[in-house]
Amino acid sequence: MTPTGSRRWNHNIHYFPRILGAVPATARRALDVGCGEGMLARELRRIVPQVTGIDLDRPSVDEARRHGDDIDYVLGDFLTHPFTPASYDFVSSVATLHHLDAATGLNRMRELLRPGGVLAVVGLARSEIPRDLPWDLAGAAVGTAHRAFKGHWEHPSPTVWPPPATYSQMRTLAAEILPGARYRRHLLLRYSIIWRRPPE
Repeated sequence: MTPTGSRRWNHNIHYFPRILGAVPATARRALDVGCGEGMLARELRRIVPQVTGIDLDRPSVDEARRHGDDIDYVLGDFLTHPFTPASYDFVSSVATLHHLDAATGLNRMRELLRPGGVLAVVGLARSEIPRDLPWDLAGAAVGTAHRAFKGHWEHPSPTVWPPPATYSQMRTLAAEILPGARYRRHLLLRYSIIWRRPPE
């Protein structure tokens, strides 16, 4: 089965497989935070029976709803929307945490997970020069090669640049808020965090 996202390419879509690969086999309910036009939410729906996407950007949510699928798209702020705590088996977020206070966002995602549920984040962070220069140079070269073969889709959702937190700050936050989380720095100017909430 070919993922919908494979017809478009950018740095975020490139890491969708990492998110999808973290979905527990038993997941029944998933939440995609910062769902945008719903690309990842639709991929999640292929493997999870109930999917909710939430985003603050009305044009993006309107576009997502035009697909006419059975995903519940919510226009709102996931920090304040009255989701029931511990009600999701899987929570995902791609390129969203840098739009808000990262610690607040991670804490909110954690509280929405059921025991045994999984959180999967792909995010942007700010480089520290000269420390991150080798990563940035390698990422720019690889990104250019990908674009040459795949093109580049520019999403219409709002952007924030530069990200407020650095890669090292995000690694520290993940370790403090999500003990045991797997943090990984990726070549295409992204990081990922995968965390399973301990069963009670």
